[in-house]
Amino acid sequence: MAAKKKNLSIYLLAFALFAGGVGFMMYSALSENCTYHLNVSEAVQIPSEKLKSARLFGVAEGDIVKPENGLGASFTMHDLENPSDTVYVQYKGALPDTFEKGAEVIVEGRMEGKTFMAKTLMTKCPSKYEKSNREKA
Repeated sequence: MAAKKKNLSIYLLAFALFAGGVGFMMYSALSENCTYHLNVSEAVQIPSEKLKSARLFGVAEGDIVKPENGLGASFTMHDLENPSDTVYVQYKGALPDTFEKGAEVIVEGRMEGKTFMAKTLMTKCPSKYEKSNREKA
């Protein structure tokens, strides 16, 4: 009888450890990798301390300032639908070849005050690369 209780307690302990491990993995996966997908107009309405991780969609505008080493850029990004809504973006990294003024961009990072600190910058491919336009040529 004592052996059955001992085996049962080992199984319960093993199950509790397994359930705790699965719960911890789910919690850490969901809390660390939650990224909001926002337009610029939505991002400017959220307080910066609540916007720890976000992916913004918009258009690069204004003067694009590139550092001497050639990595990164600082620029203003405006909303596609509401061009009056803007956010200042700082990015440090290699720029895509298609990045220029007027390009549709996606930046991923966090807000620090009024500046969006981007860790990733992607551009939408120009329409000349889309399949329908290649077939016309």
